[in-house]
Amino acid sequence: MTNAEIIALTLDGLLDHEVKLIIYGRAALALGFDNVPEDVGRSLDLDVILPFSEIARIEADDQFWAAQQQLNELLKSKGLYLTHIFQEDQVFLRPDWEKHISPVLRPATRRLKLFRPDTIDLILTKMMRGDDAQDMEDIQFLLKSGGLTIEDMEPAFAVVKIPDVEELRETFQKALQHVRRILSDR
Repeated sequence: MTNAEIIALTLDGLLDHEVKLIIYGRAALALGFDNVPEDVGRSLDLDVILPFSEIARIEADDQFWAAQQQLNELLKSKGLYLTHIFQEDQVFLRPDWEKHISPVLRPATRRLKLFRPDTIDLILTKMMRGDDAQDMEDIQFLLKSGGLTIEDMEPAFAVVKIPDVEELRETFQKALQHVRRILSDR
């Protein structure tokens, strides 16, 4: 069982009602794709994107936040956690990203409904740390898994929403060079 599965199943057991979460990062790869590299399953957390359409609902959901805190306490000894919850404007995404989310069906849960961004948007989120070696490996996996080409990615590069922080714009440009090189080498 992957760490992402442990986190998701633990949270599911703590919830008393249905909660929809959009996950990204390595947990989205581990739970949303087949044949991922083994080290992807060892990621220690579950990262979440809150779309603007869901922020008010999730912020008002006291039981979810209590379950999240309880989860972190229960899994603390294993080093697993759920703390990175970002609004959509804090993550590299296409403007219409929410229209392209996919359900995540692993693991089977009762109350926790997981989704992930489209593969193109997951690649964009992986570009937030520039040319980070681990993220570039994940991008290579995503490109291959999705059968994506430079023609698929260039429109996303042209419209990506980048938070208004100079360092993040620079980071995107650094990552962009590497991703284009990966695409041209395929």
